[in-house]
Parts: sequence; structure tokens; C-alpha cells
Amino acid sequence: MPVYNKLVRDKILDIIQAKGLFYHARTLESNELLTAIKAKMIEETSEFHDAKDRQANMEELADILELIHAAIRVLGVSYEELDATREYKKIIRGGFENGVYLIDVEDQ
Repeated sequence: MPVYNKLVRDKILDIIQAKGLFYHARTLESNELLTAIKAKMIEETSEFHDAKDRQANMEELADILELIHAAIRVLGVSYEELDATREYKKIIRGGFENGVYLIDVEDQ
């Protein structure tokens, strides 16, 4: 019997049950949910890193975006607030459009 111990999408239990399988699951308490979202984000970013084609990249990015939406709900902030923070950081530190890859910095 595989053991998962991880956050899954809301309809996964229905899918498992439709296959005639049995499972053990529980609903996380609010104080556990953000930690589980962060762990799932690490899993999904690793899968995004390993994705080989456009479709796989899109699916992994969609999972990451879904987790972002879940995290901001738990944190009690809106997507607009998150995007405003992103914009502020972009103004101050720039974005990633130019593909700058820092190799090293010499000590003075």
C-alpha cells in the first residue's frame, strides 16, 4: 500500500473511490495547511524543473499557480495584493525578462 502523506487536490479522493480503492485521509487544520502547501510547492517546482515539453511545463505551472492561490487564501491576502508586491519588487530589483545569469562577484 503506497503511503503519500501529502496535500492533494480536492477531487483526488473521488477519483480514488471511483476506481474502487480505499484510502485514509483527513482535513488539515488551518495551522497545518500553509506548511503542507509549502511542501507541495517544493514538489511541484521540482516537477516543473524536470518537465520536458510545453504541455508538461504548462501543467506544472498550473499546479504551482493553484498552490499560490491556496497560500494567499490561507494567509488572508488577495491576488491583487500579491501582484502589487510582485510589481513593487520588480520596480526596485527588476524582473527576469533579460535572462541575466550572475556567475560571480569579486571581493573588494
